[in-house]
Amino acid sequence: MDPVPAGAAATLCRLRQDVARIEGHETALDVGTPLLTLGVAAIDGALQGGLRPASLHEIAPQAARDAGAATGFALALAARAGRAAAETLWIQTDFAAAEVGALYGPGCALFGLSARRLLVLTVRRPVDALWAMEEALKSRALGSIVAELPGDAPFADLTATRRLAVAARGGESFAVLLRHRVSPLASAAQTRWHVAALPGQPDRFGGLGRTALSLSLVKNRRGPTGRFLVAWDHHERAFSALSLGVAAAAVDRPGRAPRRRAG
Repeated sequence: MDPVPAGAAATLCRLRQDVARIEGHETALDVGTPLLTLGVAAIDGALQGGLRPASLHEIAPQAARDAGAATGFALALAARAGRAAAETLWIQTDFAAAEVGALYGPGCALFGLSARRLLVLTVRRPVDALWAMEEALKSRALGSIVAELPGDAPFADLTATRRLAVAARGGESFAVLLRHRVSPLASAAQTRWHVAALPGQPDRFGGLGRTALSLSLVKNRRGPTGRFLVAWDHHERAFSALSLGVAAAAVDRPGRAPRRRAG
């Protein structure tokens, strides 16, 4: 058998590493790679330390009313995943902007993504959003890329998401597909999240408190799935576990009602 040239061997090794990463297997390239932690022990434990920075993830609202919560979670991940001073590209179709609204600068800043680091690209069709995302992931110039997919987006199937996963790995960028609805399609994403809004706890003055979210991890290539209740601190730019507490005892009635015999 003829010897394999050194360049071809290196390319073959890299392709094997990419396939292993897409299939969720640990590789030699993962050793020592810093992970994106969410700061909540239960979530980071399920993710075996955190999310891989050069990978593809999917987020969808639990219901139509939770679109804002899903967008906020995507913003927070994109801001925390981006390299220092690296920019985030947000890709949105015309229809998506009309359906759920355009990004609001001050709101993005509260989730840690300042206007100086945010680039917004508007395209006509969802398929154009996927193409733009793949090309942007190959550029290596961006820290993270988010693409919104309105409707069911049937073309964002396993084949399409595999291409995005490979591009994210090669370009060393964090990629998020933000679907407007939960999709039954198979996906090559490392994780899949369904996000719902929760009532926020008021601050000590009785005003608006921290943003509260219900995060359902429905797919996790690195470990178990589960549902987690978290709060986002706009000042610390960090998540924390949310405790709903126990309802206080009623004060308008005695603590123990008298027992009465039936019949």
